[in-house]
Amino acid sequence: MEATHSAHCAEEAEDTVEELRAALGTAGITLPSLGIDPVSLAREAPCPLIELGRCSVETARRLAAALR
Repeated sequence: MEATHSAHCAEEAEDTVEELRAALGTAGITLPSLGIDPVSLAREAPCPLIELGRCSVETARRLAAALR
């Protein structure tokens, strides 16, 4: 049961990363480091975190403007 839950969490995280990447792309924003945090997958029962990563000041401004 736990392995099924972990697999579902990992799949959901991957889908969410792709959804976020597409939404940001529509707004003309690219976060180069966007992905699943590999450290969060190293747990015995993984529950992935999404790594947004670093970005330039210009990208951060565009992201803030898109969220307003």
